Amino acid sequence: MNGVLLYDKPAGITSHDVVARVRRELGRGVKVGHAGTLDPFATGLLLVLVGRATRVQRYVMELRKTYLAVARFGFVSSTLDPEGEIVTTGVVPSGDLVLPTGELSQRPPAYSAVKVGGRRAYALARAGEPVAGQSDRAADGSENRRFAREEGSALGPRLTNSQFTRNCE
Repeated sequence: MNGVLLYDKPAGITSHDVVARVRRELGRGVKVGHAGTLDPFATGLLLVLVGRATRVQRYVMELRKTYLAVARFGFVSSTLDPEGEIVTTGVVPSGDLVLPTGELSQRPPAYSAVKVGGRRAYALARAGEPVAGQSDRAADGSENRRFAREEGSALGPRLTNSQFTRNCE
């Protein structure tokens, strides 16, 4: 079997959990992977690659995607998402807020799936090791936590992502 499965990932499971489930369903000997990790709290489109489709993963990763992030004002968590401990509280702003939209260049946060020195950044951060050497790049889903932190700080209040959904254009 070869192809791409469009999986609507619910909150509460990892992208790896989805791949493992598909592997079990298809049986031994079938390669299965995915085109982009979604955090456990995130929902939305996960492209599951099966068989020969796993060979085009790097091209599928470059397809345009859209993200809808819902942020909560008033606190920042240790992971910049609803799964971390609240580490800072602040003031909720009044009036209309203007946040940037469109394509943005951002530095991935410490709690992201990008690799630093061959290890996942989130693994280094959770182990208490410094996460350095990440470069700026165009924004994708992994940077929405950092965006919430920086834009929230620029506005004065604190901001943390509380909900996150990925779609395909």
